[in-house]
Amino acid sequence: MTRPVDGDRSSAKGQAPPLADRLAIVTGAAGLLGSRFSRALLAAGARVVGLDVTAVMLDLPGDAKSDRFTSLVMDLSDERSVVESASHIEKEFGAPDILVNNAASKSSDVRAFFRPFEETSAEIWNEVMAVNITGMMLMCREHGRRMIEHSKRGAIVNIASVYGVVAPDQRIYEGSDYPDLGGAINTPAVYSTTKAAVIGLTRYLAAYWGQAGIRVNAISPGGVASGQNETFQQNYSRRVPMGRMAKGEEIEGALVYLASDASSYVTGQNIVVDGGLSAW
Repeated sequence: MTRPVDGDRSSAKGQAPPLADRLAIVTGAAGLLGSRFSRALLAAGARVVGLDVTAVMLDLPGDAKSDRFTSLVMDLSDERSVVESASHIEKEFGAPDILVNNAASKSSDVRAFFRPFEETSAEIWNEVMAVNITGMMLMCREHGRRMIEHSKRGAIVNIASVYGVVAPDQRIYEGSDYPDLGGAINTPAVYSTTKAAVIGLTRYLAAYWGQAGIRVNAISPGGVASGQNETFQQNYSRRVPMGRMAKGEEIEGALVYLASDASSYVTGQNIVVDGGLSAW
């Protein structure tokens, strides 16, 4: 069945925020992008439930109401945890209008995660898959069906990566170092594989739920500056037409657009926010 586009949300005092009265769920809300996405959704008027494996302590701007943000602990690699959290959210807040699948894992052994492909272990591979794609599937299953059951015209936004679109240029990692992660970094095959799978799942669900009024899209960010050493940042920037890495806030606009009525006829798309890296 099809559903009409929502009517005018403006008020006598002026235009209402684009996500006023919407309930949004964000996974990986404690992370670099997850915390930014949560704040961006709050600024756009939404109520936000932030999910992570640890409680989310969100640094809110002065004009944001903390009573519109709730932190819940959930383990995406555990199906029972996903199901129970979905039931809790439905009971406490109702079905979501917006689901942002942002969480991604580097496994419990970060240094093993960055080993060369020839040394990849099935254990690390499966651990990352369990969060990056199986956990995302479970979130879509649980919250997507609730959107339909509650007649929500929902928006699901899955966070992929430019490296789900193109292969990483291994040359940019020469001399790389990320002190917070204990040494040299790269983009492992399991990361690229899961992010390509995210795009495939996005397109499948967009077609599957289109008649139910549920829009499903993806965002593929390029590299975001987050503490990498200068050598890596220079190497990466030379690979980008705009000549620099992304700032975290530069991904937020695409998210708010896909979550709002501004994209009411957009589904099954992957918006690449990479400064042009994938253009050459």
